[in-house]
Amino acid sequence: MTHQRRALASVRTTRRALLLTAALMATAAAAGPGSRSGGSAEDARGDDDPYAALRRRWLDIALGTGYDPTAEPYAARLAETGDLARGFRATMAPAPASLWPDRPYDPPAGITQSYGRLWTMTQAYVRQGTGSTADPALLADVIRGLDHLSATVYNPSTTRYGNWWEWQVGSPRLLMDLTAALYDHLTDAQRAAACAAVDHFVPDTMLTDYSGTSTGANRVDLCRSVALRGVLGRADAKISLARDALSPVFPYVTEGDGLYADGSFVQHTRVAYSGTYGQVMLDGLGRLFALLAGSAWEVTDPNRQIVLDSVERAYAPLIHDGLVMDCVNGRAISRGHLKADDRQVLRSDHFHGHGVIAAVALLAEGASAAERERWYGRVKGWIERDTVAPVLTARQFDVADLARLHAVADSPVAPAPEPVGHHLFAAMDRAVHRRPAFTASIAMASDRVAFYECGNGENPRGWHTGAGMLSWWPTGRADQYTDWYWPTVDWYRLPGTTVSTRRLPDRAGGEWGEPRPEVRWVGGTTDGEYAAIGQHLKGLGSTLEARMSWFCLDDAVVCLGAGITCADGVPVETVVDNRNLGEGGAQEFTRGRDWAHLEDHGGWVVMRGSLRTLREDRTGAWSDINTGSTTERRTRRWQTLWLDHGTDPRDASHAYVLLPGASRRTVAARAADRHWLAVPANDRLRQAVHVPSLGVTAVNFWQGGTAGGLTVSAGASVLVRRRGRTATLCVSEPPRTGEPLELTWDRPVGEVIRADDSVEVLAADRRLRLRVTPGRACATHECEVALTG
Repeated sequence: MTHQRRALASVRTTRRALLLTAALMATAAAAGPGSRSGGSAEDARGDDDPYAALRRRWLDIALGTGYDPTAEPYAARLAETGDLARGFRATMAPAPASLWPDRPYDPPAGITQSYGRLWTMTQAYVRQGTGSTADPALLADVIRGLDHLSATVYNPSTTRYGNWWEWQVGSPRLLMDLTAALYDHLTDAQRAAACAAVDHFVPDTMLTDYSGTSTGANRVDLCRSVALRGVLGRADAKISLARDALSPVFPYVTEGDGLYADGSFVQHTRVAYSGTYGQVMLDGLGRLFALLAGSAWEVTDPNRQIVLDSVERAYAPLIHDGLVMDCVNGRAISRGHLKADDRQVLRSDHFHGHGVIAAVALLAEGASAAERERWYGRVKGWIERDTVAPVLTARQFDVADLARLHAVADSPVAPAPEPVGHHLFAAMDRAVHRRPAFTASIAMASDRVAFYECGNGENPRGWHTGAGMLSWWPTGRADQYTDWYWPTVDWYRLPGTTVSTRRLPDRAGGEWGEPRPEVRWVGGTTDGEYAAIGQHLKGLGSTLEARMSWFCLDDAVVCLGAGITCADGVPVETVVDNRNLGEGGAQEFTRGRDWAHLEDHGGWVVMRGSLRTLREDRTGAWSDINTGSTTERRTRRWQTLWLDHGTDPRDASHAYVLLPGASRRTVAARAADRHWLAVPANDRLRQAVHVPSLGVTAVNFWQGGTAGGLTVSAGASVLVRRRGRTATLCVSEPPRTGEPLELTWDRPVGEVIRADDSVEVLAADRRLRLRVTPGRACATHECEVALTG
C-alpha cells in the first residue's frame, strides 16, 4: 500500500476527518460560495482593524498595484492567466486521491501543484483583464477545490509522507495566499480549516528550534506562512512568533546554513546556494518586512540590517548582465523546462538572476532612501544589460513583480555599471573576478563545501562542478551557460577542471550535498582587485589528487596545476576550456605553436603541456539530468581544449593563461612575450607568479616555504602589489587552523603606513617580517609599507 493510500484510508476512517468533512460540506451548502456565516467579522470591525490592514497590504504585495491592466506586458500576462484558469477549471475532476487526474496527491508535490492551479484560478477571478474577472462560476470551482483538498488530504488528520517541503513550505504558502485573496468569499469554518492545516503541518515548535529544516531560507518560508496564518486567523501570538523566529536568520554564521561575513550563503549545511535558496530568503524577507512595516509587529531586530547589507555584499557580485552564476545555483542548474510547470519557463542562470533582481526591487521598499537609490541603479543596470532574456518581459514574473520592476526602470535613478573587482567567498569556496573585458567565477570544494548536490531526481551528473570549474563571460556575451549548456556538455570536461575520466554512476553519492573531499587548503587572498586562489583537489570517486591555483589579474587568469597524481588507470585531463558555440556554431578557431584563439570568445596561452582540441556536436535533453524536466532533445556545438596527463600521472603539472575577450592578435602577442609573466614555482609545495608590469607577486604556499622572495612559516596565500613607492602585502590562511603564521618579504622597507589589527610588524629594516593571527575564516589581512631604495 502506498503512503498516499494509507493516508487517505486514515482520513476516511478517522472520526475527526469525517466530522471535518461533514462540517465543511454542510457549511458550504448552507452559505453557498462567496457568502460568509453571519458576514465577515473583519468587515464589522472597520478600516482601523490592524488584521484587515495587513491582509490588504499582503494582497498589494502579492497581486501588485499601480499598473494598467490594458497595457503591455500586463495585458498579455493577465490574458494568459485567464486562459490557464479556464483550462484548469475545465479539467478539474475531484477524486479521492486527486483534484486533477494528472496531479495525484502521492507524491505530495501533487498537493502543492493543485494549490498552485487554484491560485492561478483565483488570480484570474480577482484581477482585471483576465477574461474571467469576478466570474461566479470560477469562484465556485476554486472554493470547491479548496474544500476538496481540505477534506481529503491537507488537514490535521493527515500524517505527512514524502517530501517534507511540500507539506510545510509549498502547500501552506499557497493556501495562505488563496485564503487571503478569497477571505470575504469564504466562511468562518473554511478560513478556520485553512489555519488549522497550517497549525498542524507547521507547528510552533518548527519556529522555536533553529535547526534541521528550519534554518536559512527554509525558516523564512515557514515564517511567511505562519505570519499570514496569524493575520488571517487574527492571532497576535502567531504573527509575533513568526516575526521573532526570523531573528536567527539575520546574524552572520560561521558554519552551516545562512549568510557569512564574506558574503557567502550556504544552505543544506554545505552547498553554495546564493542564487536559489538565497533568492528565496531575500524574497521572503522582503515580503515580510513590507507586510509588517509600521504595524505592531514590525521587524525591529537591528540585525535585519545584515540582510539589507547583503544585497551589495552577497548578491550583487554574483549577478552578471542579469544572470546569477550557476556556481551558486546548486542542483537547480539541471531544471531547464520542468514538465510539471503549467507555464513553461526555461530555468536558466538568467531565470535565477531575474529572481534575485526582483527580490532586490521588493526589498528596496523597506530600505533606507540611500540604499533604495543605489539598488535601483543596480537593478536598472542589470535590466539594460540583459539582452539574452529581457527582464521587463520575462515570462517567469507575475504581474506584481513586473509592476515593481517597471517602476524601477521608470525611476529617475541612473543605471549603475557592472563593478570591477574581485570577490572571494571563502566560506562557500567560490571566487568571482570582474574586469572591464570579462567576468569569471571559480567553483571549488573542501571538507566544508560539497563537490555538488543532487536530490529529487535533479543534477545526477554534477560530479565535477566543484573541481575548480572556471566559468567566464566576455563583456556583452551572457549566453554561454544559458543555451542548453547543461544538457549537452560533456560532464567529464567542465572548463578549468582537472579530473580522472573514470566513469561515475549518476548521483555518485551526491544526495543533498553529502560528498566532500577531505581537504582543508581551499581559498586564497585578494586585495579587492587581483587575487590568488587555490584548491587542494581530491577527485570524487577516484584517487586523483592535485594542487590547483588561479591567479586573477588585469586581463587574464593564470592557471597552474601541480602534484597531479592518480592511480585509476584511466586518462587524467586538465580541461583548459569547453565553450558552447550554440546551434551549428561556426566561430573560427585558430591555433598557434603555444596558443589558441576562439572567435567572439577569447584565447589561451599554454606555457606547460601539449594542447589537444576537439570540435563536436553534442545532443541531450533536460530529462537526462532532471527526471522532472522535458524530454525534448537539442544539439549544440562545442569547442574543447584539454591537456592529457596520461593514465598514471605521478607528479604531473600544467600552466596556461586564459585571456577572456582578447583578440587573436593580442593572444599571439602575449604568447610571444616572454617577459610579462614569470612562474617562480609550480610544484606540490608552492605555486607562484610574478607580473612585473602590474607590480604583482602572488604565491600559494601549500605548506611553509619560500618562493618569489616570500617566506611563510605555514600554509598560506600571499599577494604583493607594488605601486610606485609603496607596496601592499595581503595574506590569508586557507587551511584555517587559526594559528599565527609568520611572513617574511626579502626586501627592506621604510615605514609601515598601515596594518590590520591582526598583523604585527616584527621587523622592517633589512627585510619585512610580519606575524599574522588569521582566525578561521580565510579572511585577507593587509599591511601597506613604504619602499626604500
